Amino acid sequence: MESRPRTLGELLQTPAYAGRQPFDGRLRLVQDEVRENLTRKLRSGEELFPGVVGYDETVIPQLVNALLARQNFILLGLRGQAKSRILRAITGLLDEFIPVIDGVDMPDDPINPVGAEGRHLLEAHGLELPIRWVPRQDRYVEKLATPDVTVADLIGDVDPIKAARLGTSLGDVRSMHFGLLPRANRGIFAVNELADLAPKVQVALFNILQEGDVQIKGYPIRLELDVMLVFSANPEDYTARGKIVTPLKDRIGSEIRTHYPQDVKLGMDITAQESVRAEAVQVPSFMAELIEEIAFQAREDGRVDKMSGVSQRLPISLMEVSAANAERRSLMQGDAPVVRVSDVYAGLPAITGKMELEYEGELKGADNVARDIIRKAAGAVYARHFGSANTRDLEKWFEAGNVFRFPQSGDAKSALDAAQQVPNLPELANEVAGSSDDAVRAAAAEFVLEGLYGRKKLSRAEELYAAPEPEMRQQRGGRWN
Repeated sequence: MESRPRTLGELLQTPAYAGRQPFDGRLRLVQDEVRENLTRKLRSGEELFPGVVGYDETVIPQLVNALLARQNFILLGLRGQAKSRILRAITGLLDEFIPVIDGVDMPDDPINPVGAEGRHLLEAHGLELPIRWVPRQDRYVEKLATPDVTVADLIGDVDPIKAARLGTSLGDVRSMHFGLLPRANRGIFAVNELADLAPKVQVALFNILQEGDVQIKGYPIRLELDVMLVFSANPEDYTARGKIVTPLKDRIGSEIRTHYPQDVKLGMDITAQESVRAEAVQVPSFMAELIEEIAFQAREDGRVDKMSGVSQRLPISLMEVSAANAERRSLMQGDAPVVRVSDVYAGLPAITGKMELEYEGELKGADNVARDIIRKAAGAVYARHFGSANTRDLEKWFEAGNVFRFPQSGDAKSALDAAQQVPNLPELANEVAGSSDDAVRAAAAEFVLEGLYGRKKLSRAEELYAAPEPEMRQQRGGRWN
């Protein structure tokens, strides 16, 4: 950083700026800069958007096309579909550092400034014009659109005190206090939930980007900004709570639809990447799949509002809470921290807050809907991998009226010893666990029983949700607590 030029004269001596003179036009626009860096990464095979999983064949190609075409674009999708992450990841396609004029609010090109203050400083200082270097992460400005956002917030407002201090008229650009958009000059300006922005603000936003001018309190202001504009919106809000004004919508180059993970494996990868838990906590693969399957089942459940969607944050939060409950149990009992089905039920608060229910779901209650979804998810995961397993002896044992309470207190070995009384359960647990670790085998035994319950081979009493040791019975013969 210290070796970089600190004045315009030093900058013009570098190879990238050799032969240029003040006021001789823009070197390149932000869209050109993004395109050049994107082209280089495509040729070299570099990862374009680190951390964005599941969009390689759908969203990413459309996004790359829009960027290569130098277009502004909008990401349209339900909540929890990585829209904001994608927008922020575009900063990785900017240059690592760029020079701007030092001492002005709006980042301005030291060779061809568009702001009045920058032009004045360039005329006053010439080759001694001081410059500073802005890193790529500081060239991204994001605004969450809400109905109370004003033109002054985005564009700026006339500052009478500043005008009096400078001795200018109120219509002079130098009298403005700049908003977010001018401060994003030579960078990327993102508007999240665009449809919630008031129509008059959308018009001002469009006008300054398309024509380069805007009226503030009746004074015409001209700002020829160099900004790459990107948006996000929720389809429900797009049509219900608000809409994008026609001139602005018409000027958005590409409308790119995002989506939830298309298969459980991709969802598991996202959840594993995003969730934060203690390193000591182990999450067996069958439990990780169960947690992810809950989100898939919720998205298909008729009692859950599909227009609102079920965010990918649901399995992420559920993974974290389930792991925390396993850790709590480990600290209290001294057993190895391995996530079990009971830990997933302890994570109900991470599920109920992530679902908007239809009328039928509201009548049944969020907790009951969530428990039913967990049951269905366990049955689906069990059937997917172990549906062909022979459980006839186990079912006969329950048909005979036997009851089994799966121990929730004590160590894993005690739970496995208790499971010996149920025919086939230890063998099934070993098959599911794929491990000789007692804690994983105990988690597998509980998962087997939950999977059979999900497939309606066993029943369970409601005491499961209050009692520490659930009781299990065969479906036709009674109940499984």
